[in-house]
Amino acid sequence: MRKKTQRTYIGGQAVIQGVMMRGKRGMATVVRDDNGEIQTEAKRITPPEKRKKWLRFPFVRGVVSFVSSLVLGMRSLLRSSEVAVADDEEPSKFTKWVAEHWKISVGEIVTTIATVLGVALAVVLFLFLPNYFTALISEAAPAIGGAGSIWYNLIEGGFRFVIFLLYILFTLLFASLRETYRYHGAEHKTINCYEYGDELTVENVRKASRLHDRCGTTFIFLVLVISIFVFALANWLLAMTGMTGIGWVDFLISLIVKIILLPVVAAISYEILRLLSKTDSVLVLPLKAPGYLLQMLTTQEPDEKMIECAILAFKKAKEMDDDPDSPEKTFATETKLSALLAMMKKSFAEKEIDGSDAEWIVSLELKIPRSALGTERVVSRKECKSILDVFEQRLTGRPLWYVYGDAEFYGYTFKVDERVLIPRPETELLVRQALASVKDGDSVLDLCTGSGAVAVALACEAAKDKNVSVTATDISDGALEVARENARLNKANVTFVKADLFDGVRGRFNLITANPPYVQSAEIATLPRDVRDFEPHLALDGGVDGLDCYRRIAEKINRYIVRGGMCILECGEGQAQEIIRIFRTVARCDFAMVVRDFAGVERVVKIGF
Repeated sequence: MRKKTQRTYIGGQAVIQGVMMRGKRGMATVVRDDNGEIQTEAKRITPPEKRKKWLRFPFVRGVVSFVSSLVLGMRSLLRSSEVAVADDEEPSKFTKWVAEHWKISVGEIVTTIATVLGVALAVVLFLFLPNYFTALISEAAPAIGGAGSIWYNLIEGGFRFVIFLLYILFTLLFASLRETYRYHGAEHKTINCYEYGDELTVENVRKASRLHDRCGTTFIFLVLVISIFVFALANWLLAMTGMTGIGWVDFLISLIVKIILLPVVAAISYEILRLLSKTDSVLVLPLKAPGYLLQMLTTQEPDEKMIECAILAFKKAKEMDDDPDSPEKTFATETKLSALLAMMKKSFAEKEIDGSDAEWIVSLELKIPRSALGTERVVSRKECKSILDVFEQRLTGRPLWYVYGDAEFYGYTFKVDERVLIPRPETELLVRQALASVKDGDSVLDLCTGSGAVAVALACEAAKDKNVSVTATDISDGALEVARENARLNKANVTFVKADLFDGVRGRFNLITANPPYVQSAEIATLPRDVRDFEPHLALDGGVDGLDCYRRIAEKINRYIVRGGMCILECGEGQAQEIIRIFRTVARCDFAMVVRDFAGVERVVKIGF
């Protein structure tokens, strides 16, 4: 067996048509759905260092790990089944009725029932039956002795092991479970490949061993062995009280005691497993060998597609451990609208993204008004997938309207991407003021046009009852490409000129508009992530005090505006009065006034010449 050059704490389990990998801070489940497409679900979990100190103590941590693995494992298994055998049809009437009246999905009900039944089955198979059969044998053969005898406890432990072995052999009769064991093999091979120090490729993983020291099968074997000693001690103590293990009263008391002692058995087994997994020494091979032999049954050789799932799950789990900003993901499957919205808003809040974006996404993808989002309904897998595709892109920080590729402004649709600012609703005030000022036959110049939102809206609205010529400038080639596309899209008659404000512009204009960069340079770093990291800084950065462009406009505007003309500028909060002072001092304007937006902010400055 190859020596391992690096150890990992990441472990996993096979699920239906996929693999779950779990690290310290996150877990990832990768499943192939019924269309053969890979789906990923990634969730954060409480890291060990954030747990209470006593939960990290030896033996206690074993109980925590056992319970956590049981719950998370069952949850992953059932979630994978929702994806692997999902139905693209519309949710049934019963499904909708349950969601509306019980405020719970059918999948959640099934998950709860399956968990309870799974625990109950384990208790029956590995505690009740061995206890029951041993009591019958002891009653029939008194020479064996009561519950306190060595033979009694060896027979009881033997029954548990035989039942476990028969259970594994029984599962091998089913093709679906054999396939799950192949995914189990893919999980082991992937972890081994990483610990060998090899690159995680399909070929490298294929060559790795499918046996692993930290396998759950080995853990269960250790539980079976350790339970013999722990339960023997318990039986001996019960025998000291006069209990023989024979008879229903003794039987039930013994069974209850063993159920109570299960966490102790799990804790001891966990610590032994940890010790064995830390060394590759041949001296401990005899202790590992029984677990390896059982793994030969519970793991099978995987195919390429299975290995791909395991690799993706491992990488995502490791990514979540290494990067606290790595986004969560969820399966595209039938779910409740309320649960889907809650998950999206929670994830957005963790990334400091406005939760209203979740409502916009759902509203746009389901083609329902935002006012209808409070109505409980079931979202089909197809609908869920389209929602999650947008959600995951937004989760990276990319602005929602960049994800969609367009935005609404003044009743018109504008193409937007990272080359231009996303048009803001407050800028519509600038358009309204401009339309109130423009007259038939006027010429209009829009500086710093960006997406062309102001120029195009002006041209389209003015053309309804006036003959107006509109020219728009921008220094960015990319922005001008977007602006020209928006003019074509909205059938607006606008002339575009590449220019740094007025440079390259000819003639004089009756109306000059501008929404120039007005964010102070030092404040750029404090802007929301979606603005700071994605929108063009050229369109944001207004210099030290945010007023550089206003000064440059004031210096040259008299060469480009006609007598009686008007200049209308958007500005940031608290900038209006200084802009007025600049234009009165530098441009010698005739008058200036401020218009407040709906929030009461001094948003637009109107300057007359």
